[in-house]
Amino acid sequence: MQSFDSDGVRIAYVDVPAVGGTGDPVLLIHGFASNHAVNWVNTQWVRALTQAGYRTIALDNRGHGESEKLYDPEAYSSEAMAGDALALLDHLGIGRADVMGYSMGARITAFLALDHPGRVRSALIGGLGLHLVEGRGLPAGIAEALEAPAGTPAPNPTAAAFRTFAEQTRSDLRALAACMRGSRQTLSRAEVAQIETPALVTVGTLDTVAGSGPGLAALMPDARALEIEGRDHSTAVGAREHRAGVLAFLAARA
Repeated sequence: MQSFDSDGVRIAYVDVPAVGGTGDPVLLIHGFASNHAVNWVNTQWVRALTQAGYRTIALDNRGHGESEKLYDPEAYSSEAMAGDALALLDHLGIGRADVMGYSMGARITAFLALDHPGRVRSALIGGLGLHLVEGRGLPAGIAEALEAPAGTPAPNPTAAAFRTFAEQTRSDLRALAACMRGSRQTLSRAEVAQIETPALVTVGTLDTVAGSGPGLAALMPDARALEIEGRDHSTAVGAREHRAGVLAFLAARA
C-alpha cells in the first residue's frame, strides 16, 4: 500500500489501474471495523471495477487497516473522514471521481457529496438508507464491547458481532471505539435534498441496520434505489446483483 499525509494523519491507500476502458476514477470508502481489502478486494469489487475500465482507488479510513490510529472521538467526525477522501483525490491529482461507500463509508460519501459536489461525479451509497437522517440502526454498547477485556460478555448480539468482526480484521479495538463514538453524525432531510449529485442507494432487503434505501433515495433530487433481494447488512456488499447494479449505473451516468 501507499500512504500520504492528510492534515497530519497518515492515510494508506491502493491505486489500481484500469484494464482498458476510459480509466475514469472510482474512489471506494469502506465501512466501520473493515478495511479496503476486506470491503473491496475480497468481495471482488476492485477486480470488477478495473476489468470494467475504471481506475480504482481505495483507502483505509483513519483508525482502520494500515492508516494511522487515533484515540480521540473528535478525530472521527464524518466531516474529518470526508476530508481524508478529498485530500486523497487532491494527492492523486484527481479533480472529480465517482465515490462509492458502504455503511460508514456511505455516510462519508454523503457528507463529501454535500460539501464538495464538484468533486463527486456520482455518489454510490451502499448499506445506508434513511438511518442517515434518522440516526437509528445500531444499538448502544458497541464502543464499550470493543474496549472490554477479552471474554467479557457483550451487552447485545450486535455489539458482540462487531467485536468479533474487529478481532477477525485484526483491528485496533481502542481506535475503533473512538471512531464509533465520533462518527455517527446525521444529515437533515433538507441537507440530503441538497445532494444533487447523481446517486444510487443500495440496501439489502434483510438489512436492519441501514434503514430504507428507497426512502433515502426519494429525498434526493437525482437518486434511485437498488434493493438487493435476500441480503442483510453484512452480505449485501459482495452480492453479484450489487456489483451488476453499480456497473450499470456507472455506465449510464453522465
